[in-house]
This record gives sequence, structure tokens and C-alpha cells, in this order.
Amino acid sequence: MTTYNELLGEYRKNETGYASIFVMIQSCFGAVAAMAVLMQGIGIFQMIQLFLVVMGCMSFNAAVLAQLPSKITFNIFILSLLVSGLVLGANLM
Repeated sequence: MTTYNELLGEYRKNETGYASIFVMIQSCFGAVAAMAVLMQGIGIFQMIQLFLVVMGCMSFNAAVLAQLPSKITFNIFILSLLVSGLVLGANLM
């Protein structure tokens, strides 16, 4: 938990800079995950996975634009990366 608190503290110090970098990171990572999903076909299961990836990315972008509190924005970023990573991992196996 200390690593999380250190990262959150660092994010809070320069939220504007980190938010712009994080938007690029999670957008690129989400795009790679979406590409991996669509390479598997266009069935209902793939569309559900695509929905999860897109919602994760859009949630973080909306949190940044709405200027939600730092902790909420940071948690949504982590959740977005986890969802994209899990979907990407599931489709690369």
C-alpha cells in the first residue's frame, strides 16, 4: 500500500502534467487492447470485451475533463490499465 500512496502523492503534486501523460498512455494501451480484440473476430464476446476497454478509457478521459478529485482520477487510471491489460492478455493467448 505504501507504493500506491507514494504514486498517488506524486500524481497530486503535478496533477496537470501527469493527467496529460496518463491520457496518452491509457489511450494507446486501450487502442492496442481494442485491436487485439477485433483481431479475434466480431462476435458478441468480442464486442463485450471491446465495450469494457472503451468504457475504461472513456471513464478516465471523462474524469480528467471533469476535474474529479485526484484520488478518484488516479484510481480510474489504474482500473483502466487493469481492464485493458486483462483483455489484451486474454486475446494474445
